[in-house]
Amino acid sequence: MRVAFVSMETVHHRDAEANRRLERVAGLLSARGHDVTVYTTAWWDDYDVVREVDGVRYNAVAGDPDARRSFMVSVPFEIQREGADVIHAAGLPPGQVRSANLAASLVRAPLTVEWYGDRPRNPGSPHRRALTAADRVIVPSRLVKTSVRELGVGQERIDVIPNGIDMDLVREASPAEDAGQIVYARRLDEGANLESLLLGLAELRRRDWSATVIGDGPEREAYEAQARDLRIADRIDFVGECDRERRVELYKGAHVFAQTATRCVFPTELLWALASGCVGMVEYQADSSAHELVEGRTRGFRITDPEELADAIQEAGDLEHRTVDEDFAVYDDGQVLESYLDRYLSLQEAKGIV
Repeated sequence: MRVAFVSMETVHHRDAEANRRLERVAGLLSARGHDVTVYTTAWWDDYDVVREVDGVRYNAVAGDPDARRSFMVSVPFEIQREGADVIHAAGLPPGQVRSANLAASLVRAPLTVEWYGDRPRNPGSPHRRALTAADRVIVPSRLVKTSVRELGVGQERIDVIPNGIDMDLVREASPAEDAGQIVYARRLDEGANLESLLLGLAELRRRDWSATVIGDGPEREAYEAQARDLRIADRIDFVGECDRERRVELYKGAHVFAQTATRCVFPTELLWALASGCVGMVEYQADSSAHELVEGRTRGFRITDPEELADAIQEAGDLEHRTVDEDFAVYDDGQVLESYLDRYLSLQEAKGIV
């Protein structure tokens, strides 16, 4: 299958969650043997128009992200020239979705749009027109699905496909001996809300526990200072950024993963931790989908404040320690890829292509 991705910006331009998700899908498709081209803007300095990375072909339709108009105009004709069976566009900016829609008409291919929870300040005509033009809108969570429906897209044209994880890596990793019993992982910025966990742990200062905080960011020093003020700093290890293997090792060595961020489109780190056997502690937030992963699970707690968090951590101590939870194998990359392929094929059938 020839899949054409349309995205002015990729993870090579900026490391963002939406870019990482699109990159992962493109890589999984390529590894499965599909012909994948990402129509984008150049991030490299030489004069080559095409560059291949890990089996994915990048076509620089414009020289840089500032050449937005040139990109929008050129994409349909580049795709028409090379052909495509499916077109998959990033949701922002909306102009590139309109270009992808024209390309889909030219090559008679279905158009899917990846919408990763970006909420426009003005949810009016540009975003509404872009999303309603798609044959299918793919979102990572029910939370985001609701926001897309509010933009005027019918429920039957929205598919929830979660982020994937590598279950083989989870199964093969060894638990870290230096992991704290409680672990938190996220970029430490204004949305991290680590203070909820710190306040909950302060309620338990007379009990025996240790914690690990993974991640870095502009609020790290403030959180470290807060831990000192609460007189619990000696039991919390701020380890900064870690690669995926190290994170999984820490999750497998821990017992509880705490998710308290105020905004979370999809709780990827929580998912890795749950698959690694952790008990999930999720503080409910209106702009977070994290609670969706623990609903109805005996090894998951939904809480609303630091006092409840402290109580839940104590209750979690009665649950067995695990290092793998096979219930989460449904989120393996291979299963997620099959979900995308099923959508592509169903859209092709609807258009009478296959």
